[in-house]
Amino acid sequence: MAPQTPYTTDLAGRDPIEALRDTTSRIGALAGAWSPADFERSYAPGKWSARQILTHLAQTEIALGHRARMALTTPNYAAQSFDQDTWIARESTTSGRDALDAFLALAAMNRALFASLSPADRATTLSHPEYGSLTVDWILHQMAGHQIHHLKQLEETATRG
Repeated sequence: MAPQTPYTTDLAGRDPIEALRDTTSRIGALAGAWSPADFERSYAPGKWSARQILTHLAQTEIALGHRARMALTTPNYAAQSFDQDTWIARESTTSGRDALDAFLALAAMNRALFASLSPADRATTLSHPEYGSLTVDWILHQMAGHQIHHLKQLEETATRG
C-alpha cells in the first residue's frame, strides 16, 4: 500500500516515478519558453509567482533529496524541518530561468536515485519532527504529489498571460 502524504490526493494513485518523469517534463515544456515577465506572473492575487514556485520546487528537491540520501546512508537519521517561506525569501534574486533549470536538473538526479532503489531501500526509515516515523518511499510519494500540486498552479499561471 502506498504511503499517505499531504499530497496523496494530487498523486491520485499514480506510480510516483512515472509521475515525477511526466510532471517534470510538463513543467519544462510549459515554462521553457517563458520570458522574465512571464515568470513574475501568479496564478492568483497574493500567491507566489511562477518564479517563486519554481524556486520552491528546486528547494524542495534539495531538501527532500537530501533527506532520502541521508536516510539511505545514516542509521537512525532524523530529518530537520524547514520553513518554505523563509527559504523563498532568501533566494529572491534567483531568476525564473535559473529556478527552472535548477529544478529540472535536481529533479532528474532525484528521479534517477529513486528509480535505482530496491524495495528494501524504499522501506528505509527516518524520523521527522512533524511527521514522525517515515520511509524513503514516503519521501518519493511526497515529492511526486508535491510536483503535481505545483504543476497545476503553473498551468493556471500560464492561462493568465
